[in-house]
Amino acid sequence: MGGSSEIVPAAGHEPPRLPAWARKSTVVALSVLVAILAFASTTQTWIDADVQSASVRTAHVMVQGSNAATAVTALALVGLAGVLAAAVAGRVGRLVASAVVVLAGFGVAASCIAVVLNPRAAADSSIAKATGVSGGPATTVLTWFPIAAAVAGALLALCGILAMVASRRWPTRTKYDAAAGGRRRATGSDGETAEEGGDAQAAQVDEIDGWDRLTRGEDPTD
Repeated sequence: MGGSSEIVPAAGHEPPRLPAWARKSTVVALSVLVAILAFASTTQTWIDADVQSASVRTAHVMVQGSNAATAVTALALVGLAGVLAAAVAGRVGRLVASAVVVLAGFGVAASCIAVVLNPRAAADSSIAKATGVSGGPATTVLTWFPIAAAVAGALLALCGILAMVASRRWPTRTKYDAAAGGRRRATGSDGETAEEGGDAQAAQVDEIDGWDRLTRGEDPTD
């Protein structure tokens, strides 16, 4: 009477609003971006090596990340697959997939750190393939890509931890929810759908009964 009134949504009709950091779209987008960056870094040159030996002339060898740290490529793909699995899985599946992402991220970071600490060993197979000489003297210079990949791996692990925490807030839709929604649509708010279904069923029964009477030689219009 004269005062303002508020319309309160019915309970269960309005899902709780998630903060930006916990939204599925945010977590998945960040994780996918970091995993792709880690994978893309392996296509670049990580080590520049100058090989000097009595049997060969000074040779310059550029070692790609996929050769310097073969595990990084595979682990980045594993992390990407884990992120996509967490986006569509149920509650338990999300935790498992997120844990896989965490492990993949730590694996990427550890592999990159190993290259940074010992670039000569990481470049040895590529040097041997390019020059035919293994274990000879060589000067190696790191580019910034292995460090960037290590950072991407650490961020991927953090994204996995974030997914473990945030996925508890994500809504879960199961086949039971779909069945319940179907039942609600079948009954309707005022029972009109149920009445229509009852009329259709009655008409079908009358039609079958009419055919039965015709087969017995009776007049179905009586």
